[in-house]
Amino acid sequence: MTKIREQARMRHPRHERRGEARLPGVAATVVAILLYVALPQQLLLAPRYVVPTLEVLLLIPLIAINPRRLTRQTTAFRFLSLALTLIIAASNLSALGILIHELLYAGVKDGRALLVAALQVWLTNIIAFGLAYWELDRGGPVARTQLPRDELPLADFRFSQDENDDAVQEVADGASISSDWVPKLLDYLYVSVTNSTAFSPTDTMPLSSRAKLLMSVQSVAALLISLLVIARAVSVLH
Repeated sequence: MTKIREQARMRHPRHERRGEARLPGVAATVVAILLYVALPQQLLLAPRYVVPTLEVLLLIPLIAINPRRLTRQTTAFRFLSLALTLIIAASNLSALGILIHELLYAGVKDGRALLVAALQVWLTNIIAFGLAYWELDRGGPVARTQLPRDELPLADFRFSQDENDDAVQEVADGASISSDWVPKLLDYLYVSVTNSTAFSPTDTMPLSSRAKLLMSVQSVAALLISLLVIARAVSVLH
């Protein structure tokens, strides 16, 4: 069995793959931008289109560097991708802070609008942190597919595939050590969804201090939305 798995890795080495598709990352970013644009003006720190315009200006060169597949990683690409993710997350967290302030001190009466805004912030929170996990873990999406496994930076997350090699055959065959599997954007978005709903890790464990910090911030933000914002909006509806 070990010999068969080794032969499979030699036939399809991960660092010779075409790289992760560009479209999912672009789609997630565009959805986050549109959710921000649709927020009420009182939740925005700047005029409505300032932040989205900056995000689009960062996204365009990222697409130009890797238009179809994420195979090239330059210093500029790394800086722009991390900056874009940071802006999406920071602008959404600021909107959450303003929303909480409005609830506590402004006496918001429009419960329906509040529910919609809370949902927008919650969804953007999932996308923003999913993108952050995707960009940081093991050197980012380019490094995960283009570098040999023994050259990858230390992992920020431990997925179930990373420890399934001793399971039954049909499960073990999909494990990282057997198939040279690495996580993609959807895997990190799933981590983000579960962290925003369970307020804690589920099947994917954070390993690094920065991963634990990011998951803690996301969990607290999701908890505030659930307990304070939505609870207040429901009470206003009644």
